[in-house]
Amino acid sequence: MVSLDSLSLHTTTAWRRRQWLGAGLAAAAASLGGPVLAQDKAGERVLRVGYQKGWLSILKGRGTLEKRLAPLGVTVRWTEFNAGPVQLEALNVGSIDFGDVGEAPPIFAQAAGAPLVYAGATVPRPGLEAVIVPKDSPIQSVKDLKGKRVAYNKGSNVQYFLVKLLEKHGLKYGDVQSVFLAPADARAAFERGAVDAWLIWDPFLAAAQKTLDARLLADAKGVVNNRAYYFTSRDFATRNADVLRIAIEEIDAIDRWASKNPSAAAAELSGVLGLDKSITELYLSRASFGTAPVTREILAEQQQIADTFFELKLIPRKLNLLHAAPVDLVTARH
Repeated sequence: MVSLDSLSLHTTTAWRRRQWLGAGLAAAAASLGGPVLAQDKAGERVLRVGYQKGWLSILKGRGTLEKRLAPLGVTVRWTEFNAGPVQLEALNVGSIDFGDVGEAPPIFAQAAGAPLVYAGATVPRPGLEAVIVPKDSPIQSVKDLKGKRVAYNKGSNVQYFLVKLLEKHGLKYGDVQSVFLAPADARAAFERGAVDAWLIWDPFLAAAQKTLDARLLADAKGVVNNRAYYFTSRDFATRNADVLRIAIEEIDAIDRWASKNPSAAAAELSGVLGLDKSITELYLSRASFGTAPVTREILAEQQQIADTFFELKLIPRKLNLLHAAPVDLVTARH
């Protein structure tokens, strides 16, 4: 079984590194055969998918993507990664063609010049991130967070959520004491009372509610959308629009299945993540399902995040994410 400490690798601070070609990445690229074109000998096309434990694991296990792409002469290759930022680095050096990631890591990748295209996005999932406090905490409202120690992963989705949540309740970002901690460390600090509140996402959120009896103070509903994204490179998108369309359709099929079969989905996801089924049931009970190609309207949401991170000096320059790419995908130009 995978521990919550192991799952914290999904939120490593790799996005904060300024250099894309560090020793770890070089080793990963070497293990994948180094940068190669998405085309094998004899002209065979290849879709190299980087994935984290989750929905893409389920898609991989079912083999439906391979079946859909076989008539097009496309082979699918899968490589598992510990975190979205590492996938984005692999994309940058040409080792993968497609992967899944949250809202924030692509912003840092784009600020570093990655040739990123948003191939797809989930529907809004604001119920999957929240600020929690200990059960007996005197904090009863968001306004009570003023002056308090709030733990969260710096530069992640929940940092953007915190900024907007405080704004909604008449507070400023500087009104709280930010304590930058990865999920495993934040959980430990929360459990021993070293912080007053914790901003976190599922399944860590559900795990804290189930195992620490944490109290949910406020989730992201009515504050931010909290989508997940599927990405590719600009070059791959131009040459393989048909492949990407099918990939997004198959991911959406898994989403639609999960929405109609929540118990079975919780059981399957429990096995993938190594968590008790009661945790994945709580997680999925507040999830929304559906994946589709990215639109200009969706990308405008990313623009807001990029602008916020620039204002907070988390990225070195302002980004413009509103240019249309070939093959009806939406891309970011720099």
